Amino acid sequence: MKAFGWRTMSTRSKAAPLRHLVRAFAALCMASAAMSAATHALAADKEVTIAYQDMMVPWRYAQQLDEAGKQTGYKVSYRKFGGGGDVIRAMASNNVQIGEAGSSPVAAGLSQGLPIELFWILDNINDAEALVVRNGSGITNVAQLKGRRLGVPFVSTSHFHALLALKQAGLTGSDVKVLNMRPAEIAAAWERGDIDAAYIWNPVLSKVEQSGKVVTTSGKIAAQTGLATFDGFVVNREWAQANPVFMTTFVKILAKGDAAYRANPGEWTGATPQGKAVAAISGGTPDEVAPSLALYQFPSPQEQASDKWLSGGKSGGAAKSLLATADFLKEQKTLQATLPDYSVGVTDRYVKTADATK
Repeated sequence: MKAFGWRTMSTRSKAAPLRHLVRAFAALCMASAAMSAATHALAADKEVTIAYQDMMVPWRYAQQLDEAGKQTGYKVSYRKFGGGGDVIRAMASNNVQIGEAGSSPVAAGLSQGLPIELFWILDNINDAEALVVRNGSGITNVAQLKGRRLGVPFVSTSHFHALLALKQAGLTGSDVKVLNMRPAEIAAAWERGDIDAAYIWNPVLSKVEQSGKVVTTSGKIAAQTGLATFDGFVVNREWAQANPVFMTTFVKILAKGDAAYRANPGEWTGATPQGKAVAAISGGTPDEVAPSLALYQFPSPQEQASDKWLSGGKSGGAAKSLLATADFLKEQKTLQATLPDYSVGVTDRYVKTADATK
């Protein structure tokens, strides 16, 4: 897939001499063995690298306190990435074992055959991602974006809903100059006046809103189309199977943070330790924390383990969302092929285990 820089094998390779095929197969076996050895060595060493982005979510507080490391005894390293596509690419390179990614890059990764599993819904995006147009642009609805410049991180949840919004308005990708930009690049381009609109999340969303107007949100688009977007945690399948205790403990930590926020959102402001952690790790400002968190929905473990999200097989909410996202990305020629069933990349195993052993 072009967006990831991955290539598929040419059909001409089928006509290669037998010795070339043998060599290729041997190399593949050696690479597979090396990846397997690396995974098991990592499990033995009790080390894990977790990729994260700049979303403002309750998990940031436990992340700052390194609760995962303290409660499991693992050496936990955190790496920040500019978008879900970058996270998936790092996981494909075996540099990251667990990562935060939106439903769009997760669907893309699974479509490419990446051995990852979605095991936790970090957030239901709802109104936390929005399409903002610049003040003075004369744009008051999506249809008026024709001929204008729209910045959005490609292969992200924002990208999926941006393209869906254009389609709903009767526009195509060629009608609008859709530019691939990471969040920080969108903020800079907006400041320079290089783009007329942006589809993005916080902390950049709140920055562009200061001189722009929201014309639609992911919550509204989901209500109109039935196609919701979410951010989730994915894990290398083999690594998770080799480290089940870590996975269960990690899910408990995630659930505890979300429960604390749902029980008392007033404690998550820029003046509290929780809110300060969210701002510091996300890269936002303290005064953005409370309004940003209020835009998301954070499903409980019971909701996560239901058909609404991680359970239900092919008919489960997450699997259906991933399929719809993948189909749309293929239609936009971002993906070459899709899977018939995305539940192969969705598991409720760790949520159910965590809930049963709490």
